Amino acid sequence: MNPSPDSTPARQRAHILQEHSTTYRAIRQATEALAAPLSAEDCAIQSMPDASPVKWHLAHTSWFFETFVLAPHLPGYGDFNPAFRVLFNSYYNAVGDKHPRPERGMLSRPGLDEVLAYRHHVDQAMLTLMQQPALAGQTAQLIELGLHHEQQHQELILTDLKHLLSRNPQKPAYQKQWPLTSVRSSKMQWLSFAEGLREMGHDGPTFAFDNETPRHRVWLDAFQIASQPVTHGDFIEFIDDGGYRRPELWLSAGWDAVTQQGWQAPAYWTQDAGQWRVFTLHGEVAVDPDTPVCHVSFFEAEAFARWAGARLPTEAEWEIAARDAPRAGNFLESGALHPLAPKPARAEGLLAQAFGDVWEWTRSDYGPYPGFQPTAGAVGEYNGKFMCGQHVLRGGSCATPASHIRATYRNFFPPATRWQFSGLRLARDA
Repeated sequence: MNPSPDSTPARQRAHILQEHSTTYRAIRQATEALAAPLSAEDCAIQSMPDASPVKWHLAHTSWFFETFVLAPHLPGYGDFNPAFRVLFNSYYNAVGDKHPRPERGMLSRPGLDEVLAYRHHVDQAMLTLMQQPALAGQTAQLIELGLHHEQQHQELILTDLKHLLSRNPQKPAYQKQWPLTSVRSSKMQWLSFAEGLREMGHDGPTFAFDNETPRHRVWLDAFQIASQPVTHGDFIEFIDDGGYRRPELWLSAGWDAVTQQGWQAPAYWTQDAGQWRVFTLHGEVAVDPDTPVCHVSFFEAEAFARWAGARLPTEAEWEIAARDAPRAGNFLESGALHPLAPKPARAEGLLAQAFGDVWEWTRSDYGPYPGFQPTAGAVGEYNGKFMCGQHVLRGGSCATPASHIRATYRNFFPPATRWQFSGLRLARDA
């Protein structure tokens, strides 16, 4: 929260307001840059119920600022189109029923040009609001929340788009930049952590989502965790050893998914003349065995860990192990849009690739921390609704904006989810 205007010198207030405006412009422009290489047709299509069209992401992130910031806090603000309050609300589809995701791809109108005009309308109003010297601390916090919400949707634009392009028989590339790196994989090591009472969760003045709080104490038995994520090469060994044909390795619901959906490898993999290939945002390429495996479900991650004689870490173990790891990594800004080969940690005993490259499944169910209270009102309703039947992932991915991630960040998805850049890191009892 920024200091209140009455206790902050005018020059400092002007600097704070300028920082808000600069950050706002940069993040909003980054979203539109992701859509720039796409046609209007690319932006309109929805390839599965869990995904959304690019056009919807562009509009929904503007809907957030209009609904939660401009309408209540900018006197005289006029809606661009009152119907957009329904069309681009997370919980509604075109006819106002509460069945949002499956029918977002049916919104042929408004067109992409009108959605971009909507963004421009919202941006102009937001910049006007942020020039007000009396900008309240609560309003500034809502703006910051909205920008982190937009960064979440930047990642979703890429993951949803990747699934969409993969359904095209031509396997078109979003961008052509291959090969990405010639770095060879480092050797995995086990890092040890002693038992003890630890603290986890966010605590401090910097931004965090409410599900990262409150900070609380946890007891951890001694454990070991892998220095780097599981690679594509590791996963090929699992496949070659019959991993997808051995029910004893799988949770019962996971084996149901394997048999019902015909899983034989991670999502986007195909086999050609005995060689594995994978669809990427750069088109279809040969699987690089040295890069972290991605697009695996919790069920696949758990089965692999069991096959390897290990387990998935709990989210508490992951957070404690990653707390001192460098935040540098392969994020959205690198332009790779695909995991890169692991490199040694900068210091002995620290996790490599804890941040970026792939989200890492944990064995933890997604639930509230002790003492958790969701943010009041519509802004906080997401976490309270989704704390059921999902598992926690940590660390961010190659599609996550670098400024969006931190050690306490909790992502979460249902256990069969595979279209995200999701991988795993092994753990075991000491």
